[in-house]
Amino acid sequence: MFTPSSTSNSTHSVISPAILYFGTPVAILSSENEDGTSNLCPMSSVWWLGHRCMLGLDKSSKTTQNILRTGQCVINLPDESMVDAINALATTTGSDPVSDSKKSRNYRFVKDKWSVANLTPMESQLVRPQRVKECPVQMECELATSHLVMEDLYGEAAPIVSLEMRVCRIHIHDNLRMEGYSNKVDPDKWRPMIMSFQEFYGLKGSKKGPSDLGMIDEEQYRALTVDDAKKTVERLENGQAKE
Repeated sequence: MFTPSSTSNSTHSVISPAILYFGTPVAILSSENEDGTSNLCPMSSVWWLGHRCMLGLDKSSKTTQNILRTGQCVINLPDESMVDAINALATTTGSDPVSDSKKSRNYRFVKDKWSVANLTPMESQLVRPQRVKECPVQMECELATSHLVMEDLYGEAAPIVSLEMRVCRIHIHDNLRMEGYSNKVDPDKWRPMIMSFQEFYGLKGSKKGPSDLGMIDEEQYRALTVDDAKKTVERLENGQAKE
């Protein structure tokens, strides 16, 4: 039976906030520069469906350019304890010279972002960009397709691009795995860092109650995207280029 919350009787009003970041996980993207080094980029415009991940990025950013050029990246998920590392990366850019828009927000060019954020690179298994060792979740990805955002307003000059990434291989800390299952993450143990209106949050408190969706066997969501990922893994392991 539905129980109204304490805010259910609040009055709604119309506002126009500059951003609509109601809350999404923070990620650190690692991508490959032209000289083979890795660039690190914190971001939070990210969501998943099946084994595909959508990234929303500034079209002019070094990370975007790297992914569009190489077709690869690693999506590293920090937990709520890694705020210092995210802050260390937050106003850095791998682009030299720094764009005027980023200069106005006090960004600075940094070549070695690993040292700045005190993070450790580790080799990936299927893609060239390195993984972030400190992140408890790491996803090796390949670019499936890209789409301009706000193309209806700006045409080809649209400033934002969405990248559809194929998740090829997932690495996760063993202590986050659900006991008794080979392929399930325990949501009671996973503590993502959440970005909400430019502030960092963890998951507060305990679960509010059982979920009807939680009664559905998770394996029923295993779809064509998983088979597609398997074929991609086989191709990458055999050293074959993207089709």
